[in-house]
Amino acid sequence: MNDILKRLKGKLIVSCQALDDEPLHGSLFMARMAAAACLGGASGIRANTVADIRAIQKDVGVPIIGIIKKVYPDSGVYITPTMDEVDALVEANADIIAMDATGRARPFGKTLDEFFPEVRGKYPDQLFMADASCFEEGLKARDLGFDIIGTTLAGYTDYTAGRALPDIELMKRLARHIGLPIFAEGGIRSPEQLKQVMETGVFAAVVGSAITRPDFITKMYADVLKKDI
Repeated sequence: MNDILKRLKGKLIVSCQALDDEPLHGSLFMARMAAAACLGGASGIRANTVADIRAIQKDVGVPIIGIIKKVYPDSGVYITPTMDEVDALVEANADIIAMDATGRARPFGKTLDEFFPEVRGKYPDQLFMADASCFEEGLKARDLGFDIIGTTLAGYTDYTAGRALPDIELMKRLARHIGLPIFAEGGIRSPEQLKQVMETGVFAAVVGSAITRPDFITKMYADVLKKDI
């Protein structure tokens, strides 16, 4: 098994991301958030943008799953959508590069079947993670040569919208049938849910908003008070 994967087996990965309109946006904040997550026991970090990845690398020594979120006008795919983003993440020395692996058309009309073989041919030794939304996409990603399958986009495509998260059944099915490391991601909001997720047989788990987005965490508590009034 790859050394990076050995370090992540059975472990918690924390997603440290803040978009432009969020209060903690900025590489300094994300690096500090990553350091805090590792102090608490995280064994890996998922980060967005080259700037954030490089800042985090200076503060922590754990594996980093790198992504670049970029919107193109002709596609709904925005997680590492083109070769430009892949090239930038390789240059930034991201340990794992994650990308949208759904069935949706990518920018410039490319399909994943066309795009990923080009990526793999250019970077044969890089670890790639498929952000999938359903079982069929996990199978497709495996057959295309991805190293890791994530449940990241379950509930975020038109054909999976409305699913209860975390998608325990999807995690179980992928863990039983795919034969690759499965990273559980999406909607894990408590230690109890994390325990339930790990019992599905997944390789590792990624938790983001419930740890690293204070606005989201605060809203969970505030909403409880609204319901009790």
